[in-house]
This record gives sequence, C-alpha cells and structure tokens, in this order.
Amino acid sequence: MNISEYKRIVFKFGTNVLRNDDKEISLSRIYSFIEAISKLHKLGKEIIVVTSGAVGLGAKKLNVDSSESLAIKQSCAAVGQSQLMSIYEDGFGKYSINTAQVLLTEDDFTNRVKYLSLSNVLNTLLELRVIPIINQNDTVSTSELEYSDNPVYSVSFSDNDKLSALVASKLDADLLIILSDIDGLYNSNPKDNPNAQLISEVDDLNDEILSYASSASKGGRGGMITKLQAAKVVTHSGGTVIIANGKSPQIISRLFDGEKLGTTFYPVEQLSQKRRWIAYATNITGQIVVNDGAKKAIIEKNKSLLPIGIIQVNGVFDCGDIVSILDENNIEFARGIANYSSDDSMKIAGQHSDNIYELIGHKNYDAVITKDNIALI
Repeated sequence: MNISEYKRIVFKFGTNVLRNDDKEISLSRIYSFIEAISKLHKLGKEIIVVTSGAVGLGAKKLNVDSSESLAIKQSCAAVGQSQLMSIYEDGFGKYSINTAQVLLTEDDFTNRVKYLSLSNVLNTLLELRVIPIINQNDTVSTSELEYSDNPVYSVSFSDNDKLSALVASKLDADLLIILSDIDGLYNSNPKDNPNAQLISEVDDLNDEILSYASSASKGGRGGMITKLQAAKVVTHSGGTVIIANGKSPQIISRLFDGEKLGTTFYPVEQLSQKRRWIAYATNITGQIVVNDGAKKAIIEKNKSLLPIGIIQVNGVFDCGDIVSILDENNIEFARGIANYSSDDSMKIAGQHSDNIYELIGHKNYDAVITKDNIALI
C-alpha cells in the first residue's frame, strides 16, 4: 500500500491530540498538522478535516466540567468552537489555503435529502480547493433527549470517529486517518498489559478484532471501539483506514513517506451508496426480529422480508424509517427501510402477505422491507 497515491483524504483529530498534558490547546502540534496537510494540499490532494476539541476548549475556558449536564456541554461547545475554528483558519491561511466550517448533526445524515445535499456541498468545496473543517454540532444536537423514552433508539453517530467515517464514506474518500493518543490497535489494552502487541494490519474486522477494543479515553468520547466501528464503515465503502498516534513527531509526513506506523485497515466488499446510507448513516428507532428462515432468505438469497418471517416488533417507527433486523438470538444482521409502521408491522407479523389488507385496511407492499432496501451489516 502506497498512501501517497491516494487523492481524497479525511483526517480526524481527537481531543487528546489537540491538547497538552495540562489540557491546554497544543498550538505547536496543531500547526504541525496544518503544515503537513498544507504540503499534501499543494500536491493536489483533496483534504477534509474532522476535528474534536470544541467542548474541551470551552470547558477549559469556562472552568467547568463538560460532563455535568447536556446544557453545560452545549455551552462549552458554543464557546470552544469559535476558538477552534479560528486556529484552523489562521493556520491554513498562512499557506493561502481557504477553510470552511461545517457543523453537523445526526439529522444531516438520517434525512435522505439533507444527506444528498451535504454531499453536493462538500464536493463543491473540494472542487474549489477549500478544506472543510467538520465537527459535530454539539450546541444544537439534542437527539439524546428526543428519543430518551425509546429503548431501541440509536443514533447514526455520537462521536467524531463515526462522523469522520460517515463523511469519508459519503465522499468516497480513499483514506481516513484517525489520529489519537494511542499507537494503534493492540491485542489487549497496553495501559493495563505491558506485553500487549500492536496489530499493524487488519484485513477482516471480525469479532476477534473487535474484542481487542477498550473503552473511551479520558477527555474524549471515543475510544478504540468507536474507531473500529469507524473503520468498519469506511472499509465497507471501499476506503482504507489508518489509526495512529497523533502525538508522535511529524506523524503525517512520516505516514506519507511510507513509514509503517499505527494500524492499517484494508477495504473489503463495497456497499452501494444507498446501502451505505441504510447501514450506517441513519438513526434507528425500531427493531424487527425474524425467524431463521427469513434470515436465511435475506442473507443467502437476497430476498425481501415478508410478514410471515417476523417474530417480534420493537420500538416505534413510521413507514420509511430505517429499522434494525435481528435474528432469533436478538443479534442485528441487517437494516432496512420499513414499508409499514411499527403498529401495522405488529398486526401483520407472522401472517401471509395475502392477509395484509384484511388485517390493517390497506396494502402498500407484499413485503415489510423490500430486498433493494435491505443492507447487510
């Protein structure tokens, strides 16, 4: 692999690599990133930056604990975001490179129209040789509260690791580089086990690899598990992912000079754009549990999900929402666009398609989820 040949590259900077040991902003490190990225930009690379740090910067400036409440976190983000953006704008400006601030929420991905619009905007910025500086819009993101009474609700992203992956996937990026405060993926937590071994390459993000992940690092919301989830999204979209230590001197230049650093995740079978959106970019408000026969038909024969294969319906969803498809062991294996609401799905569960109209008074489709709207995960 020669990453110097890649053209469209997403960089994700974690909170801890943007701060020093005193939790102050590390300007020297940030400017070293900017210098290295500017050199790549001058070579014709298309660069997108996904950055954390706004909440941490705001918390430091306000002298508060950002985990105290959602309102405090939002306030810290509001204060810190302008400071964070001014650093990037000033730094890239010294190299005559224009930047654009892009703040995103889950709805920008879950809403299909917004999702497509976002792609157009980002692609246009890249064509204009602008570097988009992307962050989660923590100031207005309230999805944690909106569905607090729905036990099966899950968001498309809740941290910048997953956000960077969704951006890379949507833009068909060749490479996502996640810079954190750890050298890469180890076979156990190196902070607890001095004999832990760094895994330099991953061809298959299987259950064994996922089991190596540890919990979030202090100061950030991610951790290795969210980075592996991000790697899964990108590799299934045809891209490569590198997780490396952003605190290592000249890390970006060394990577593009061919030095083997961190952990590299290689692409696997690529999903279509629509199936990527279904599988990874949407919030989930419901679940449909199916029997083994339905699971086999979906996975092995690319069949639609018929009512007769449904065992149970969980959560509340409308026609057109994305739902999780679970097997009899409650393990998610696919996601899809529902043709019927949760109420209607419960009424027709286990029944033949011929009985749909009789049971609910209308019939849009024979299938609860049609095969073209199912994405295996």
